[in-house]
Amino acid sequence: MSGLLELLNSPMGKQIISGVSGSTGQSESSTGSVLSMALPVLMGAMKKNVQTPEGAAGLMGALSGKHDGSILDNLGGLFSGGIDDSVKQDGAGILGHLLGGKQAEVENALSSKSGMDAGAVGDILKVAAPILMGVLGKQTRQSGVNDGNGMNALLGSMLGGQPQENQSLITSLLDADGDGSILDDVAGMVLGGKKSGGLGGLLGGLFGK
Repeated sequence: MSGLLELLNSPMGKQIISGVSGSTGQSESSTGSVLSMALPVLMGAMKKNVQTPEGAAGLMGALSGKHDGSILDNLGGLFSGGIDDSVKQDGAGILGHLLGGKQAEVENALSSKSGMDAGAVGDILKVAAPILMGVLGKQTRQSGVNDGNGMNALLGSMLGGQPQENQSLITSLLDADGDGSILDDVAGMVLGGKKSGGLGGLLGGLFGK
């Protein structure tokens, strides 16, 4: 089970960084830097959402359908001649579901940490989100995950080994009430207490029409 950082350092990860870089006009080093911070934040958002039965069911449904990992089978074709608009629209939908009202905040935070324009960060995220879903879909199949608990464990293992800087970024961006802990926000969601803005939004109608 490889984590996100191993993925980005793998041959496939280098192909993803190169392809996203080419499609957004940003340098490979800048693109790699943004992806290394952005993918854990997106995965942290998924992990937060699967704490509810509805969120887990929505994510599982998406991963067994459109986002089953097949996007990874032809990355060369995906990136050659520019990224198809349908992929970017799909990415925009994924980001909207995962980040909700926090999307601009996330893009601005990644912009200030990477020195890249927030609009360019947004372009990278739109391309990266469907690929990340594909990676997760493939891992879900390979690991035989079929319920929310398994998905929570899978996401946790893929997020493992994050540098402290990423951990604090994930916490600050996904902490709904700003008290430094995303765990109590998750507890609040599970227990039906406080509502967390945007990110706690259910993924019931996730990405699919």
